[in-house]
Amino acid sequence: MDIDGGGNNGDISKEIGDINLAYMLLAQKLAKQDRAAAMYRLGVGRELADLLANMSLTQIVKLATSNFLLCSFRLDDHPMFAVFGEGKDTSLQQAHMSILMAARQLQTREADAVV
Repeated sequence: MDIDGGGNNGDISKEIGDINLAYMLLAQKLAKQDRAAAMYRLGVGRELADLLANMSLTQIVKLATSNFLLCSFRLDDHPMFAVFGEGKDTSLQQAHMSILMAARQLQTREADAVV
């Protein structure tokens, strides 16, 4: 079964690996520089932020070669996309997005606490 609908599975796998490697290196850099900010920006908990900060380059490269994207969109709610309207001030957009992301993280933590 050809999931991507074309014959370029090798190309797609390489591109996924490239994205994964860039994402993992950025995530590790964030986790090493400012753990709290990394947790907020990446949407991860302390345990995963600690793991990211302490991974070796070999571990990161090996993980990056997965056929699955290691990062995911967090803009799955319609209100998130409304932030990026035409003619809106960039700083206002960033502030609005920060508020929405913080509210989403709070909701996720509350939901996890109930389970």
